Amino acid sequence: MPFRFVHTADIHLDSPLRSLALRNAELAELVGDASRQALTAIIDLCLDEQVDALIIAGDLYDGDQTSMKTARFLAGQLEKLHQAGIRTYLIKGNHDALSKIAKELVLPDTVKIFGGNAEAIEITAGGLPIALHGLSFAKPHAPETLLPRYRPPVLDAVNIGIMHTSLAGSVGHDAYAPCNVIDLHASGFDYWALGHIHQRTHHAGKATVIMPGMPQGRDINEAGPKSVSIVTVADDRTITVEERLTSIAQFQRVEVDLTDVVEWRDAAGAIETGLAAERERTASAHLVARLRLTGQTPLAWQIRRDLDLMLAEAEQRGDRIGKTWIEKLELAIDTPQSAPDSLAANPVVELGALMREEVTTRSGFRDEVRDMVRELLSDLPAECRDFAGRDEAAFERFVDSLLAEGSIDIAARMMAAERGGN
Repeated sequence: MPFRFVHTADIHLDSPLRSLALRNAELAELVGDASRQALTAIIDLCLDEQVDALIIAGDLYDGDQTSMKTARFLAGQLEKLHQAGIRTYLIKGNHDALSKIAKELVLPDTVKIFGGNAEAIEITAGGLPIALHGLSFAKPHAPETLLPRYRPPVLDAVNIGIMHTSLAGSVGHDAYAPCNVIDLHASGFDYWALGHIHQRTHHAGKATVIMPGMPQGRDINEAGPKSVSIVTVADDRTITVEERLTSIAQFQRVEVDLTDVVEWRDAAGAIETGLAAERERTASAHLVARLRLTGQTPLAWQIRRDLDLMLAEAEQRGDRIGKTWIEKLELAIDTPQSAPDSLAANPVVELGALMREEVTTRSGFRDEVRDMVRELLSDLPAECRDFAGRDEAAFERFVDSLLAEGSIDIAARMMAAERGGN
């Protein structure tokens, strides 16, 4: 009989979503509950597939959680596995090390939480000897590799290692228990169940090394469908891995080109067409779209002036499509150079051009904006900083876009005031 298990990580139960809550309470409620729904989907998958075990490679929690409601929910879900005879093997990641719930929660006897000292649990599955190796974070930070602390592979057994690690480093993730993939392949283990990096990756080599990603994205930087792995260790010890969808809400960037669109109704129609096409491609139950309008259109000034109305149009179209939400509306539109003479000669337009060409390019003004952005970034967690660029050149381009977009938006609002808001 084969040994089968589900491998997941980085569930981040009840991850806070303050920014979404400020913009759209219903969307915040959907995404805020999605991590719980994803865990429920994982438990149901284990039961439906009648696997032997569930492996969680760290960050089940999202940090310093105090809600006993979360504790009761988790215990209830793991109790379902206990009743079905399915064991759970869990290590603590950097977020789990902060959790108060993790210290207080009483879980079923079939749940094994590995401690701060490496352990190897030996079991037999249908005559197949299995050794599960695990090591938890004792503190929120682990600046050095944990691999040398793992016990040697058990002779003649199928050795499965569970590790929370940033590997050689990943953009948007701080370094935690760094480890070289080459060393994992050379360890003598058959399968490495990894966690920490939120993007799914299969590191090919002698061993099967899987970073499953997270089962549910929380913002646009965690876009795309999210999943877990079903792993089968056959009687001949060959290992196969299947990916199974678990995300309830799927974040996606949706770009809509408004080039040459001259009527507001047509712009709204183009948005609906773009959203409908993305909804068709979306594997998860809900699409959460960051909508970006691009191109040169005579409507550029009006859209900037009435951005709230265009957002309402987009949200209405999303409701019409069904299970389609607008997380944010971004603008990368401009007025065609062949704009009407009346617009080109308008003093407000000329002032906007002057701001772009003179004011925003002054070094002192630019330095102030740059410092403001850097101060904002320093207050954000590492995984939320990519919007401002991943290197210095990208950061400078982001500052350029802020200055350019800001001057255009100011001019658009002045234009609205000049026209009396009509």
